[in-house]
Amino acid sequence: MKIESFDCGGIQSVKIVVCMKQVPDTAEVRINPETNTLIRDGVTSIINPYDMHALEAALQIKEKAAGAVTVVTMGPPQAEMILREALATGADEAVLLTDRGFAGSDTWATSYTLSRAIGKLGADIVICGKQAIDGDTAQVGPEIAEFLDIPHVSYVRKIEDIRPGAIRVQRLMDEGYDIVESSLPVLLTVVRELNQPRLPSLKGKMAAKKAVITRWTSSDVDADPGKIGLQGSPTQVKNIFAPQAKKDRKMLEGNAEQQTDALVRELRGLKCV
Repeated sequence: MKIESFDCGGIQSVKIVVCMKQVPDTAEVRINPETNTLIRDGVTSIINPYDMHALEAALQIKEKAAGAVTVVTMGPPQAEMILREALATGADEAVLLTDRGFAGSDTWATSYTLSRAIGKLGADIVICGKQAIDGDTAQVGPEIAEFLDIPHVSYVRKIEDIRPGAIRVQRLMDEGYDIVESSLPVLLTVVRELNQPRLPSLKGKMAAKKAVITRWTSSDVDADPGKIGLQGSPTQVKNIFAPQAKKDRKMLEGNAEQQTDALVRELRGLKCV
């Protein structure tokens, strides 16, 4: 397990909320052709991999500065599974947002709902994975920050320093990284390069089985009915399909110059020789 060497000098206590999502195993994704939504019944579910890095970051901060880690997810009752895994790994509390009214939420409605829960919990630092592997939008984290009206830093690859009221991190860029300093509270979305998630201990697993999971509905977080679920989602999927495999592929052989010449001839509609 990779432990980050960031400084938490002067921090007496920090409250961290980690947003997690239960996603289908990407090797088994199936689409309902009528609703254009993912078929989850009978499909193996896992914790979104990026969220494991978010949880590890929270646990490392907790170990360096006294505080607590609360994990939150929105989903059906079976999403409780990933919360228990997070508790087994070291999280202190878990909240499941589950309500039939949440069904069909797009990223906007999901972010709104999560922000209502986080606002009720209170947090100095909110940590999310950079994106979910089922939707790949990378929108939920930043949207939560907007609803909470707090700053956010995306694609965090390293936490350098946490001080009372401030945090300094490295943000991954196409070439290198930026050093960003923000006030607290703040929301971070993290990338895989940040850390190596730990495995839950046997003791943690046993304790997680008996742990009480808090369940909140839309009324518990005082959510506006017009902003949740399908009716509160301004974006909807009109069509989704798997791309057809193309069989008319051709391998261009030779060195770079020969391949370039062959490609030019192909583009001009000439036969490769």
